[in-house]
Amino acid sequence: MTKIRVFIVDDHTILREGLRALIEVQPDLCVVGEAADGDVALANVSASQPDVVVMDISMPRLGGADATEQIRRACPQMRVLALTAHENGEYVQKLLRAGASGYLLKRAAASDLVRAIRAVAGGSSYLDTTVGHDPYVPQAASPAKPSQPTLSEREADVLRMIALGHSMKEMAASLDLSPRTIETYKKRAMDKRELGSRAGIVRFALEQGWLKDG
Repeated sequence: MTKIRVFIVDDHTILREGLRALIEVQPDLCVVGEAADGDVALANVSASQPDVVVMDISMPRLGGADATEQIRRACPQMRVLALTAHENGEYVQKLLRAGASGYLLKRAAASDLVRAIRAVAGGSSYLDTTVGHDPYVPQAASPAKPSQPTLSEREADVLRMIALGHSMKEMAASLDLSPRTIETYKKRAMDKRELGSRAGIVRFALEQGWLKDG
């Protein structure tokens, strides 16, 4: 089995040790490195070549958002999962703009962390459902621009499920469609709304208010 390689970035030693212990017991995950701040992370992730960087936001020297942006610019194939105590939507937007593929609160269950790592490693996005209730996260659907075609019901379903972190297999089973058809709906929807990435899909879902109920 090819394991998902994880790099941990957090300025609290106890938390890093706890995360390492949690991750290492999973049969499909392994920790390939850790750092106490963004600067150290930048100096080491290239050599470690992780699939997923679990990134704290508030750290001394280089913070998580800036570190995420620089890591994604230097290593576009790496995925970043933000792990933080901050619950407001401003932080969510900041991390998504920086290139993070997921956002998880530190008070989440251990199983949620494992699920989030697997989701972002597999190319999906993962957003802690709690942030959907924050006043900074748009709750009402934004009106469509006249120049942008309206999404069909199926296209909207696919984008919403991608934003919620569902895998292709899960979407196919839930919507009773083949993976190839799911891909077609995804491409059409992304073209219609000019969405260039999964992070863009998550932002669009937030604007539409699709995530407010988890």
